[in-house]
Amino acid sequence: MTSDEALTFNQLPKRILIVGGGYIALEFAGIFQGLGSEVTLMYRQPLPLRGFDSDLRENVHSNLEQRNIRVYSNCSPLGITRGDDGVLTVRSTSGVVQVDAVMFATGRKPNTMRPDLGLASIGVEIDETGAVVVNDFSQTSVSNIWAIGDVTNRVNLTPVALMEGMAFARSVVEGRLTKPDYSNIPCAVFSQPPVATVGLSEEQAILQGHTCDIFCSTFTPMRSSLAGRKEKSFMKLVVDSTSGLILGVHMVGADAPEILQGFATALKCGATKIHFDQTVGIHPSSAEEFVTMRTRTRQVGPQAC
Repeated sequence: MTSDEALTFNQLPKRILIVGGGYIALEFAGIFQGLGSEVTLMYRQPLPLRGFDSDLRENVHSNLEQRNIRVYSNCSPLGITRGDDGVLTVRSTSGVVQVDAVMFATGRKPNTMRPDLGLASIGVEIDETGAVVVNDFSQTSVSNIWAIGDVTNRVNLTPVALMEGMAFARSVVEGRLTKPDYSNIPCAVFSQPPVATVGLSEEQAILQGHTCDIFCSTFTPMRSSLAGRKEKSFMKLVVDSTSGLILGVHMVGADAPEILQGFATALKCGATKIHFDQTVGIHPSSAEEFVTMRTRTRQVGPQAC
């Protein structure tokens, strides 16, 4: 099944395998585990959430295992057979798993290549992945046809499609050519606990030529301590060593999406580490950790690649 069918179960599967390591896979792993299913997660990469900051990915991987989600990393399914009793036996590169349901969350292909859509026949350029090719203003190779959202495979997030739609309206309806701004886009993964990030990862910053000061903090939030839970939150700042500009803010932990929305505004305004240091924290809160990190964890630069 896919995430579509996963929402229409008449009966909760006792054991479920979810194939994939992205947003949807992690979110549904948390849903089914929270409802009481035995969850196995299988993905091809060493860590989940390809493209995210490596420290964040490692923390997510650790949290999955702490929540008793069975994880098969560096692993791909090879075949599935159903027994007479309805049990599914999944052969993989890491062994055999027996479950009651299998969900694939490995991505979707766009419908742009469908012959009945007719894009090729009218000259709309499509790349090898099936994405509609557009210029900086979302205009296709046919001047009076524009495309926005996931079909263009730029940044596949609902709020980004909204931003692109607003830019399109200004360009076409109001006559003011407007480019969507893809800098410092925040995003969240509603896993358990959730993940949120804005700006550059440590790896992206290095690839762009920055020498960076890295600030990391791993701690148990007060409410988790009082509840006797051992799950930790993780926070990270990526800071340009020369200018002090905050390049990236990353978090794994309760309320991460709510916390990062405000810091996304700060990055849009060009906040520096000094601004963060001068900000008074709200105590006791997890968010205050971002403005009280004083000790640099490490310094990294392009030579680290």
